[in-house]
Amino acid sequence: MAFLATKQSLLLTLLAIGFLVVAASAGNFYESFDITWGNGRANIYENGQLLVCTLDKTSGSGFVSKKEYLYGKIDMKIKLVKGNSAGTVAAYYLSSKGETWDEIDFEFLGNVSGQPYTIHTNVFTGGKGNREMQFHLWFDPTADFHTYTVHWNPLNIIFLVDGMPIRVFKNNEKSGIGYPTGQPMKIYSSLWEADDWATQGGRVKIDWNNAPFSASYRNFNDQSSCSRTSNLTWVSCDANENLWKWTTLNDHQKGQLKWIQDEFMIYNYCTDYKRFPTPQTYPKECNL
Repeated sequence: MAFLATKQSLLLTLLAIGFLVVAASAGNFYESFDITWGNGRANIYENGQLLVCTLDKTSGSGFVSKKEYLYGKIDMKIKLVKGNSAGTVAAYYLSSKGETWDEIDFEFLGNVSGQPYTIHTNVFTGGKGNREMQFHLWFDPTADFHTYTVHWNPLNIIFLVDGMPIRVFKNNEKSGIGYPTGQPMKIYSSLWEADDWATQGGRVKIDWNNAPFSASYRNFNDQSSCSRTSNLTWVSCDANENLWKWTTLNDHQKGQLKWIQDEFMIYNYCTDYKRFPTPQTYPKECNL
């Protein structure tokens, strides 16, 4: 009983100093993000409910969250660049800082008109990535807003599109495989030019006659076991498992995952035997 009382007191203290413990908030862009680059090419509209990033021949643009997160479920509705978007990349990801950073990536690689977008996903731990999986979509991501979600918890990282899982990266630290556990991350997004690699390996270049390009964002929502603003000292808030629901996929979601990976996955690093030709180079987690 004394242990429970101590945990309850800690929770009340954290709430009092401004932490969000299992708090869900529909973010106003003015309140939740800072525009970090682009010299006026990223702008907030509709009383903070809509953010638009643009890219022209001079520069792209981007923004970053005011808060840092240690585990959480992050949703963002995004409408991607219309028309001939070849050579453009809209990035939406979580990342820590430093030479041994952790990162969880969504990147949306544009294509020529009528060709499908590519969703590029990756997970970095300790500054090392090389865990790419790529997908096409089963809808037109430029016609309307769709929800892209990162659900990051101690068990696994789940990438979701409109609530449907497309990828799961499991925590296999006990097997010596890196996993993002100790570094709080901020949310970043940007629209930029990458025609040296983005579209068909760089074979299709950006057509600046279509500029300016734009990507739009709505309905940011965060649900976190613990977050902080930059002027507060970090405290981990997830000691009590009841404070957060550590989620894995149910049977229905496993069926959705299998369908998406069977029908729409176009690259999986775990089956790239030209890139990893020997047992010494083959990623450990792929054997699990």
